[in-house]
Amino acid sequence: MTIKMLTVAGGGVLGSQIAYQAAYKGFPVTIYDINEDALNAAKKRVAALQPSYQTDLNVNETDFKAGVSRLTYTSDLAKAVKQADLVIEAIPENLDLKTKFYQQISELAPATAIFSSNSSSLLPSQLAPATSHPERLLNMHFANHIWVNNTAEIMGSPKTDPEVYREVVAFAKAIGMIPIQLKKEHPSYILNSLLTPLMVSGMSLWVNGVADPQTIDKTWMLATGAEMGPFAILDMIGARTLTAVPLPKTMDPDGQITAKLKQRLAEGKLGMESGEGFYHYPNPEFQQPDFLKA
Repeated sequence: MTIKMLTVAGGGVLGSQIAYQAAYKGFPVTIYDINEDALNAAKKRVAALQPSYQTDLNVNETDFKAGVSRLTYTSDLAKAVKQADLVIEAIPENLDLKTKFYQQISELAPATAIFSSNSSSLLPSQLAPATSHPERLLNMHFANHIWVNNTAEIMGSPKTDPEVYREVVAFAKAIGMIPIQLKKEHPSYILNSLLTPLMVSGMSLWVNGVADPQTIDKTWMLATGAEMGPFAILDMIGARTLTAVPLPKTMDPDGQITAKLKQRLAEGKLGMESGEGFYHYPNPEFQQPDFLKA
């Protein structure tokens, strides 16, 4: 595998997780973001991962800090991608913004660099025209809490070089992910194609007054044995991420669901990120022993 130096563009919720997971697995990682405030926020997100790595993976403090030591931060894009073998883009879900970003890094990164988008809705073929090497671009989509939900959905465009695809599959394995290899481009990949209808159905039941979020989650958990219901999953993903990508009109014809999500965002009820969403964290009600009792 030729990927040795990694750059993650965007230090948000998922960007910071991707960067730290790779650093924890031994890769030198540069986190790029637009200014010092954004970089400081990314540093705080990385530091906040320590309790989860300790609880979920039994990682001791020394090993966690070793991962942190492999991270560098910069708001200088040229410096960020100068030596990158792989650039993982995790910037906001906006085609114009992403197009401009790929145009910039095509001029700044080495000609051998691979570009990978963590986009949850845009296809590689939509981003490839902005690059000087469309054969070296694909998508690699991570699930939130990647240290335990360790899938990496890998999607190429018709122009993606098969060898580049294989390199990214090998990289995903090297950072502890299970590569989910898509055979063709598909909006929402596999995970979101399955998950989004569940969450939307739960939200629809709530906004139409059929049942409250806790009852809906309890029903799903009792009937299927799942550890989380749709509203707990919504909290895990976070209101910030959920409102970044508009729901298809077919899923939210009257806009009620979108309005509810934006209202919660405005109220600061972001989910796990803020300590409050449909549940309260770090000890959410759905994990309490009596939640599933009558």
